[in-house]
Amino acid sequence: MSADAPAPDTAALRARIDTTKAHPARVYDVFLGGKDNYPADREAAAMALAANPRGYLTVRHNRDFMRRAVTLAAQEGIRQFLDVGTGLPTQQNVHQIAQSIAPEARVVYADNDPVVLVHAQALLTSGPEGQTDYIEADLRDPAKILEAARRTLDLDRPVALVLAAVLHFIEDEAAYPIVKQLLDALAPGSYLVLSNVSSDLNPEQVGRITKSFKERGFAMVRRSHAQVERFVTDNGLEMLDPGVVPVHRWRPERIVDLPESQDPDPEFVAGLDALDRTRYQGINDVTDADVSVYGVMARKR
Repeated sequence: MSADAPAPDTAALRARIDTTKAHPARVYDVFLGGKDNYPADREAAAMALAANPRGYLTVRHNRDFMRRAVTLAAQEGIRQFLDVGTGLPTQQNVHQIAQSIAPEARVVYADNDPVVLVHAQALLTSGPEGQTDYIEADLRDPAKILEAARRTLDLDRPVALVLAAVLHFIEDEAAYPIVKQLLDALAPGSYLVLSNVSSDLNPEQVGRITKSFKERGFAMVRRSHAQVERFVTDNGLEMLDPGVVPVHRWRPERIVDLPESQDPDPEFVAGLDALDRTRYQGINDVTDADVSVYGVMARKR
Protein backbone atom coordinates (compact mmCIF):
# COMPACT_ATOMS: atom_id res chain seq x y z
CA MET A 1 0.00 0.00 0.00
CA SER A 2 1.66 3.20 -1.14
CA ALA A 3 0.98 6.73 0.01
CA ASP A 4 -1.37 7.36 -2.90
CA ALA A 5 -3.26 4.08 -2.45
CA PRO A 6 -6.83 4.19 -1.09
CA ALA A 7 -7.16 3.88 2.66
CA PRO A 8 -7.77 0.31 3.86
CA ASP A 9 -11.27 -0.87 4.74
CA THR A 10 -10.89 -0.21 8.45
CA ALA A 11 -14.24 -1.81 9.34
CA ALA A 12 -13.17 -5.11 7.76
CA LEU A 13 -9.74 -4.89 9.37
CA ARG A 14 -11.14 -4.17 12.80
CA ALA A 15 -13.33 -7.24 12.48
CA ARG A 16 -10.08 -9.27 12.34
CA ILE A 17 -8.79 -7.78 15.60
CA ASP A 18 -9.41 -9.72 18.80
CA THR A 19 -9.45 -7.07 21.52
CA THR A 20 -10.10 -9.64 24.25
CA LYS A 21 -6.54 -10.98 24.04
CA ALA A 22 -3.31 -9.08 24.57
CA HIS A 23 -1.22 -8.49 21.46
CA PRO A 24 2.56 -7.84 21.46
CA ALA A 25 2.37 -4.71 19.28
CA ARG A 26 -0.32 -3.20 21.49
CA VAL A 27 1.48 -4.10 24.74
CA TYR A 28 4.57 -2.43 23.28
CA ASP A 29 2.37 0.56 22.44
CA VAL A 30 1.29 0.83 26.09
CA PHE A 31 4.90 1.20 27.25
CA LEU A 32 5.62 3.78 24.54
CA GLY A 33 2.78 5.97 25.76
CA GLY A 34 0.53 5.14 22.82
CA LYS A 35 -3.25 5.02 22.68
CA ASP A 36 -3.84 2.17 20.23
CA ASN A 37 -4.33 -0.51 22.86
CA TYR A 38 -7.12 -2.20 24.81
CA PRO A 39 -7.76 -3.33 28.42
CA ALA A 40 -6.30 -6.79 27.74
CA ASP A 41 -3.08 -5.16 26.53
CA ARG A 42 -2.89 -2.87 29.55
CA GLU A 43 -3.46 -5.86 31.83
CA ALA A 44 -0.55 -7.72 30.19
CA ALA A 45 1.65 -4.62 30.44
CA ALA A 46 0.71 -4.18 34.10
CA MET A 47 1.60 -7.82 34.83
CA ALA A 48 4.96 -7.36 33.11
CA LEU A 49 5.56 -4.20 35.13
CA ALA A 50 4.70 -6.02 38.35
CA ALA A 51 7.26 -8.69 37.46
CA ASN A 52 9.87 -6.02 36.74
CA PRO A 53 8.94 -2.48 37.88
CA ARG A 54 11.66 -0.97 35.68
CA GLY A 55 10.95 -3.17 32.69
CA TYR A 56 9.52 -0.21 30.74
CA LEU A 57 13.15 0.86 30.33
CA THR A 58 13.81 -2.14 28.09
CA VAL A 59 10.99 -1.20 25.70
CA ARG A 60 11.92 2.45 25.48
CA HIS A 61 15.66 1.83 25.18
CA ASN A 62 14.98 -0.73 22.46
CA ARG A 63 13.05 1.92 20.55
CA ASP A 64 15.86 4.43 21.02
CA PHE A 65 18.44 1.86 19.87
CA MET A 66 16.48 1.68 16.61
CA ARG A 67 16.53 5.48 16.35
CA ARG A 68 20.30 5.65 16.85
CA ALA A 69 20.97 2.82 14.38
CA VAL A 70 18.72 4.27 11.65
CA THR A 71 20.34 7.66 12.21
CA LEU A 72 23.79 6.13 11.74
CA ALA A 73 22.73 4.32 8.57
CA ALA A 74 21.38 7.55 7.09
CA GLN A 75 24.53 9.42 8.09
CA GLU A 76 26.57 6.70 6.36
CA GLY A 77 24.71 7.33 3.10
CA ILE A 78 21.89 4.77 3.22
CA ARG A 79 18.82 6.08 1.46
CA GLN A 80 16.64 2.94 1.51
CA PHE A 81 15.13 1.24 4.55
CA LEU A 82 13.10 -1.95 4.98
CA ASP A 83 11.46 -2.16 8.42
CA VAL A 84 9.93 -5.61 9.02
CA GLY A 85 7.70 -6.14 12.04
CA THR A 86 6.99 -2.45 12.10
CA GLY A 87 4.54 -2.35 14.97
CA LEU A 88 2.14 0.48 15.64
CA PRO A 89 3.10 3.98 14.54
CA THR A 90 4.65 5.96 17.35
CA GLN A 91 6.96 8.90 17.77
CA GLN A 92 10.00 8.86 15.48
CA ASN A 93 9.14 6.14 13.02
CA VAL A 94 11.86 5.02 10.60
CA HIS A 95 10.82 7.33 7.76
CA GLN A 96 10.77 10.34 10.08
CA ILE A 97 14.24 9.56 11.40
CA ALA A 98 15.76 8.83 7.99
CA GLN A 99 14.09 11.70 6.13
CA SER A 100 15.13 14.21 8.79
CA ILE A 101 18.69 13.47 7.62
CA ALA A 102 18.04 12.58 3.97
CA PRO A 103 14.68 13.91 2.72
CA GLU A 104 14.94 11.67 -0.36
CA ALA A 105 15.05 8.47 1.70
CA ARG A 106 12.68 5.65 0.76
CA VAL A 107 11.15 3.47 3.46
CA VAL A 108 9.11 0.28 3.21
CA TYR A 109 7.26 -1.03 6.26
CA ALA A 110 6.08 -4.64 6.53
CA ASP A 111 3.78 -6.19 9.12
CA ASN A 112 1.04 -8.81 9.10
CA ASP A 113 -0.96 -7.41 12.00
CA PRO A 114 -4.38 -5.92 11.11
CA VAL A 115 -3.99 -3.56 14.09
CA VAL A 116 -0.94 -2.06 12.40
CA LEU A 117 -2.59 -1.93 8.97
CA VAL A 118 -5.51 0.04 10.41
CA HIS A 119 -3.02 2.75 11.36
CA ALA A 120 -0.72 2.34 8.35
CA GLN A 121 -1.66 5.69 6.86
CA ALA A 122 0.35 7.29 9.66
CA LEU A 123 3.41 5.49 8.27
CA LEU A 124 2.84 6.85 4.78
CA THR A 125 3.35 10.54 5.50
CA SER A 126 6.56 10.82 3.56
CA GLY A 127 8.16 14.13 2.77
CA PRO A 128 7.75 15.24 -0.87
CA GLU A 129 11.28 14.20 -1.84
CA GLY A 130 11.11 10.69 -0.36
CA GLN A 131 8.68 7.80 -0.49
CA THR A 132 7.07 5.32 1.91
CA ASP A 133 5.17 2.10 1.33
CA TYR A 134 3.43 -0.47 3.54
CA ILE A 135 3.33 -4.21 2.89
CA GLU A 136 0.89 -6.52 4.65
CA ALA A 137 3.14 -9.57 4.96
CA ASP A 138 4.44 -12.00 7.54
CA LEU A 139 8.14 -12.12 8.37
CA ARG A 140 7.85 -15.87 7.79
CA ASP A 141 7.32 -15.10 4.08
CA PRO A 142 10.50 -13.21 3.14
CA ALA A 143 9.97 -13.85 -0.58
CA LYS A 144 6.68 -11.94 -0.51
CA ILE A 145 8.29 -9.09 1.44
CA LEU A 146 11.17 -8.79 -1.01
CA GLU A 147 8.92 -8.94 -4.06
CA ALA A 148 6.66 -6.19 -2.72
CA ALA A 149 9.57 -4.09 -1.46
CA ARG A 150 10.88 -3.83 -5.02
CA ARG A 151 7.94 -1.53 -5.83
CA THR A 152 9.70 1.16 -3.83
CA LEU A 153 13.28 0.05 -3.22
CA ASP A 154 16.09 -0.69 -5.66
CA LEU A 155 17.60 -3.83 -4.14
CA ASP A 156 20.67 -3.45 -6.32
CA ARG A 157 21.57 -0.51 -4.08
CA PRO A 158 22.26 -0.68 -0.31
CA VAL A 159 19.33 -1.02 2.07
CA ALA A 160 19.12 -0.88 5.86
CA LEU A 161 17.12 -3.93 7.01
CA VAL A 162 15.47 -3.20 10.38
CA LEU A 163 14.40 -6.20 12.48
CA ALA A 164 13.79 -4.53 15.83
CA ALA A 165 12.15 -6.66 18.53
CA VAL A 166 10.49 -9.00 16.03
CA LEU A 167 12.70 -12.07 15.67
CA HIS A 168 11.93 -13.20 19.22
CA PHE A 169 8.49 -14.20 17.88
CA ILE A 170 10.12 -16.61 15.39
CA GLU A 171 11.53 -20.02 16.30
CA ASP A 172 15.24 -20.69 15.69
CA GLU A 173 14.68 -23.17 12.88
CA ALA A 174 12.87 -20.46 10.91
CA ALA A 175 14.55 -17.27 12.16
CA TYR A 176 18.08 -17.87 10.87
CA PRO A 177 17.01 -18.91 7.33
CA ILE A 178 14.60 -15.94 7.13
CA VAL A 179 17.32 -13.44 7.97
CA LYS A 180 19.68 -15.12 5.49
CA GLN A 181 17.10 -14.96 2.69
CA LEU A 182 16.45 -11.27 3.32
CA LEU A 183 20.14 -10.38 3.50
CA ASP A 184 21.06 -12.45 0.44
CA ALA A 185 18.71 -10.27 -1.62
CA LEU A 186 20.38 -7.03 -0.52
CA ALA A 187 23.34 -5.31 -2.14
CA PRO A 188 26.82 -5.07 -0.57
CA GLY A 189 26.99 -2.04 1.70
CA SER A 190 23.56 -2.83 3.17
CA TYR A 191 23.05 -2.83 6.94
CA LEU A 192 21.28 -5.08 9.42
CA VAL A 193 19.70 -3.50 12.52
CA LEU A 194 18.47 -6.19 14.91
CA SER A 195 17.30 -6.55 18.51
CA ASN A 196 16.06 -9.59 20.41
CA VAL A 197 14.96 -10.44 23.95
CA SER A 198 17.86 -12.13 25.73
CA SER A 199 18.14 -15.37 27.65
CA ASP A 200 21.25 -14.36 29.61
CA LEU A 201 20.57 -10.75 30.61
CA ASN A 202 18.64 -10.67 33.91
CA PRO A 203 17.22 -14.13 33.17
CA GLU A 204 15.01 -14.39 36.24
CA GLN A 205 13.20 -11.13 35.49
CA VAL A 206 12.87 -11.96 31.81
CA GLY A 207 11.58 -15.41 32.67
CA ARG A 208 8.79 -14.00 34.81
CA ILE A 209 7.77 -11.53 32.11
CA THR A 210 7.83 -14.01 29.23
CA LYS A 211 5.88 -16.49 31.37
CA SER A 212 3.13 -13.92 31.94
CA PHE A 213 3.06 -13.16 28.20
CA LYS A 214 2.91 -16.84 27.31
CA GLU A 215 -0.11 -17.24 29.58
CA ARG A 216 -1.77 -14.53 27.47
CA GLY A 217 -1.14 -16.32 24.20
CA PHE A 218 2.17 -15.07 22.82
CA ALA A 219 5.51 -16.69 23.45
CA MET A 220 8.94 -15.16 23.01
CA VAL A 221 12.11 -16.92 21.88
CA ARG A 222 14.80 -15.61 24.20
CA ARG A 223 18.30 -15.73 22.70
CA SER A 224 21.74 -15.63 24.24
CA HIS A 225 24.55 -13.29 23.22
CA ALA A 226 26.01 -16.05 21.02
CA GLN A 227 22.63 -16.81 19.41
CA VAL A 228 22.05 -13.15 18.52
CA GLU A 229 25.60 -12.90 17.19
CA ARG A 230 24.84 -15.81 14.84
CA PHE A 231 22.55 -13.57 12.78
CA VAL A 232 25.70 -11.59 11.95
CA THR A 233 28.37 -14.29 11.69
CA ASP A 234 26.25 -16.82 9.77
CA ASN A 235 25.78 -14.20 7.06
CA GLY A 236 29.38 -13.01 6.90
CA LEU A 237 28.52 -9.49 8.00
CA GLU A 238 30.91 -6.92 9.43
CA MET A 239 29.77 -6.12 12.97
CA LEU A 240 29.83 -2.46 13.95
CA ASP A 241 31.18 -1.41 17.33
CA PRO A 242 30.28 -2.08 20.07
CA GLY A 243 28.99 -5.45 18.77
CA VAL A 244 26.14 -7.34 20.42
CA VAL A 245 25.31 -5.44 23.60
CA PRO A 246 22.30 -4.56 25.75
CA VAL A 247 20.40 -1.94 23.77
CA HIS A 248 21.11 0.89 26.23
CA ARG A 249 24.85 0.34 25.73
CA TRP A 250 24.76 0.58 21.94
CA ARG A 251 26.35 4.02 21.28
CA PRO A 252 24.35 5.62 24.10
CA GLU A 253 23.18 9.22 24.18
CA ARG A 254 21.38 11.23 26.82
CA ILE A 255 17.81 11.41 25.57
CA VAL A 256 14.24 12.51 26.21
CA ASP A 257 12.26 9.87 24.34
CA LEU A 258 8.73 10.83 25.43
CA PRO A 259 7.85 14.53 25.70
CA GLU A 260 5.80 13.85 28.84
CA SER A 261 8.92 12.73 30.71
CA GLN A 262 10.77 16.00 30.23
CA ASP A 263 9.19 18.13 32.97
CA PRO A 264 6.27 16.30 34.57
CA ASP A 265 4.10 17.75 37.34
CA PRO A 266 4.97 15.60 40.42
CA GLU A 267 1.53 16.05 41.97
CA PHE A 268 -0.21 14.94 38.78
CA VAL A 269 2.10 11.96 38.30
CA ALA A 270 1.60 10.82 41.90
CA GLY A 271 -2.12 10.42 41.20
CA LEU A 272 -1.58 7.98 38.33
CA ASP A 273 -1.40 4.20 38.53
CA ALA A 274 1.99 2.50 38.22
CA LEU A 275 1.57 1.80 34.51
CA ASP A 276 0.61 5.34 33.53
CA ARG A 277 3.39 6.79 35.66
CA THR A 278 6.02 5.12 33.49
CA ARG A 279 5.40 7.47 30.55
CA TYR A 280 6.35 10.42 32.78
CA GLN A 281 9.58 8.83 33.93
CA GLY A 282 12.86 9.46 32.13
CA ILE A 283 15.09 6.66 30.96
CA ASN A 284 18.57 8.08 31.49
CA ASP A 285 18.95 6.46 34.93
CA VAL A 286 19.02 3.02 33.29
CA THR A 287 21.32 0.30 34.66
CA ASP A 288 22.36 -3.09 33.33
CA ALA A 289 19.86 -4.69 35.71
CA ASP A 290 16.99 -2.94 33.92
CA VAL A 291 17.50 -4.10 30.33
CA SER A 292 16.86 -7.52 28.81
CA VAL A 293 17.24 -6.97 25.06
CA TYR A 294 20.36 -7.25 22.91
CA GLY A 295 20.96 -4.96 19.97
CA VAL A 296 23.42 -5.17 17.09
CA MET A 297 24.15 -3.41 13.80
CA ALA A 298 26.21 -4.94 11.03
CA ARG A 299 27.22 -4.18 7.46
CA LYS A 300 27.10 -6.49 4.45
CA ARG A 301 30.49 -6.67 2.73
